[in-house]
Amino acid sequence: METTKQFRLDIRNWLIANCPESQRQPIIKDQQIWAGRRRTFYCGDAKLWFERMRDQGWTAPSWPTQYGGGGMSLEQAKILNQEMKALGCRPALYDIGLWMFGPTLLEYGTEEQKQEHIPKIVRGEIRWAQGYSEPSAGSDLASIKTRAEDKGNHFIVNGTKMWTTQGDKSDWIFSLVRTDHQAPKQQGISFLLIDMATEGVVARPMELINGDHEFCQTFFDDVKVPKSNLVGNINEGWSVAKALLKYERNMMSIMSSIVEKEEGDIVAIAKRYIGLDSSGKLANNGLRAQLSEHLMRAQGDALSALRLYQQHKSGVVDRGLGLTMKYLSTSEQQHKDELLLAIMGNRGLSWHDQTFSISEKKTVKNWAYNKAHTIAGGTSEIQLNIIANKALQLPV
Repeated sequence: METTKQFRLDIRNWLIANCPESQRQPIIKDQQIWAGRRRTFYCGDAKLWFERMRDQGWTAPSWPTQYGGGGMSLEQAKILNQEMKALGCRPALYDIGLWMFGPTLLEYGTEEQKQEHIPKIVRGEIRWAQGYSEPSAGSDLASIKTRAEDKGNHFIVNGTKMWTTQGDKSDWIFSLVRTDHQAPKQQGISFLLIDMATEGVVARPMELINGDHEFCQTFFDDVKVPKSNLVGNINEGWSVAKALLKYERNMMSIMSSIVEKEEGDIVAIAKRYIGLDSSGKLANNGLRAQLSEHLMRAQGDALSALRLYQQHKSGVVDRGLGLTMKYLSTSEQQHKDELLLAIMGNRGLSWHDQTFSISEKKTVKNWAYNKAHTIAGGTSEIQLNIIANKALQLPV
């Protein structure tokens, strides 16, 4: 059997040989390669890098080879990610299908559904959106009102979803719908897959506080959906929904590794904007203390993630640790954003003024956008209740 050391060396050599130099640069949002029928590549190197990773199955390295995945163990997939990070390799493909929906379908889908959808996710042919929240069902997700009426061999869906990430660019949406209108809230909900090209589906972008239009409100008006698109049993979609949220929270906890970052690490930025005193220390005592606290918390998050990985590897998992990771990592990202603006001072106040650098404008836009991270995947307030009840077994 190939040793871990040799496996790591083989992975590194493959990446060196196959990842173009232009794809070993810091992530730029406008150059991310998203899946979908309308997928585009900003340059030939990006297309080449995607195709090489796709052909290896390494867009989804730990998924089964029978569906196009890489067939790696969790440990091997982690080594691949580590070596990509060490070389600065960009992710070859972005998609909610990779991060959230695919793992859920592998767990709950029929063999026919897996054969239909999983290979297309691995190959980046279909872009997925999430249809969970509604205007009156955010944190209280079980209050959804979108209806799916049973018409024999199909459903007719009516209703609306909020905060559909890039819904106007997506091809399919996995959605929670109410199929039993008399059942208690968490019962009578089903998990349905809907082709966004179906007549009656409309996604309307909404402007965010950072000026972007990343989220949409999605409307369903007498949308016909085949019964074969039902994942899990009818009226038992809440279990599927909770499983997917587990993967969503994991995705949120690693978000900082797959998104565009500020130019230079936060210590270098602090030195550039604040400067050093005569002893070589950051010239602002208060910000120096805040920076130290942030770095310690960030290191704690990284060690917790490593501990969780080792637990999964051993098969003995502390469920409470997993529940805390999303809350801690997203909260710390917001602390970091606030600290960056404090460090930059007046240079962190605009994304319109042309006298500001591109990096400065991106930093303040990220600060505004990242406010969503403690809402997406379950609000921090709700997550704290779950941690108290499920992990600490406190009365709520």
